[in-house]
Amino acid sequence: MTGEEDSAKTIYRSIEEIPGIGSSTASKLHELGFNTVESLAMATVRELAQAGIGERKAFEIINAARASSSLSFIRVDELLEKRRNVQRLATGSRKLDILLGGGLETQAITEFYGEYGSGKSQLAHQLCVNVQLPRERGGLASEALYIDTENTFRTERIFQMAKHSGLNPDEAAKGIILAEAYTSDHQMFLLENSDKVIKENSIGLIVVDSLTAHFRSEYIGRENLAERQQKLNQHMHKLIRLARAFNAVALVTNQVMSSPNVFFDESVRPVGGHIVAHTSHTRIFLRKAARSPVRIARLVSSPYLPEGECVFRVTENGIEDVEEE
Repeated sequence: MTGEEDSAKTIYRSIEEIPGIGSSTASKLHELGFNTVESLAMATVRELAQAGIGERKAFEIINAARASSSLSFIRVDELLEKRRNVQRLATGSRKLDILLGGGLETQAITEFYGEYGSGKSQLAHQLCVNVQLPRERGGLASEALYIDTENTFRTERIFQMAKHSGLNPDEAAKGIILAEAYTSDHQMFLLENSDKVIKENSIGLIVVDSLTAHFRSEYIGRENLAERQQKLNQHMHKLIRLARAFNAVALVTNQVMSSPNVFFDESVRPVGGHIVAHTSHTRIFLRKAARSPVRIARLVSSPYLPEGECVFRVTENGIEDVEEE
């Protein structure tokens, strides 16, 4: 795309402005969770068909939204320029940030998995505070959206972490939008209808804690595995679309299951199989160390970072580095 073509393109501010979308179609799209141009740009023809839109018309609408959002073929040098928009969110531990290449990156999914008490939710809470910090302090000067599936969110921890970070605890609490998911379908519904909330509140961090808890408890047995994986796949792809559309960090925590036949590797593995593994860009395995507050983080997979480990600790103040002895 040339600079002349780019300057001549039409920018749509709402879905109602896109040609082919009348008031009745717009209402149906809103009901399906398509509230912004960005969400339509990431949609599929099949998804729009649920609003009674024909295949050809759906294709035209999606293309118009993508052109408005600059989602098209680009040269690699242009991709490098777009990658400069990727930002990093600090964890509170310098060593963990180094392991992650500078912190959790926007436009990607970072997955922390481990057993109960390994520090997954503690990290999620800390990042909800850190995202509100100015960029020079490792934050994104943004707010957080937290989808809680296991009733793990604790305002008390936010207050403790915010106070230690030098933030006003009450203001930090206002910077977090919480949604409790009661079933896997409700969890998917919340994410599918979150685009307007993300845009209107300048959300820089989207947390799903935990990703697989509801799916694991509701889809029991091999006969339900295919349906579970299909829904997880849909859920994860919606999450990465949102992260890319709004340049946000996507963080998911994940449960683990035992692997009794494994002797030389991890004795546990994350729930979700290849679907979650392939969609998560960066995966970190968390486990407790012998010393109670200390946690070990192992970078299991990343598109460009080497495997490695580091230690950090969880204290009343939040996520911190382990003091050198």
